[in-house]
Amino acid sequence: MKNLLARFARNESGATAIEYGLIAGLISVVIIGVVTTIGTDLAAKFTSIANAL
Repeated sequence: MKNLLARFARNESGATAIEYGLIAGLISVVIIGVVTTIGTDLAAKFTSIANAL
């Protein structure tokens, strides 16, 4: 049992996968926020153009 816990503590591949997952999640949240903001501004501009026509 002690040997199993020692191997588990030395194994870093799981931690690396979790770190990559967290980074990907953070990047996704940032992209969604930027697209939402730009989308709102773009919709307002198109509405302004449509009203001008």
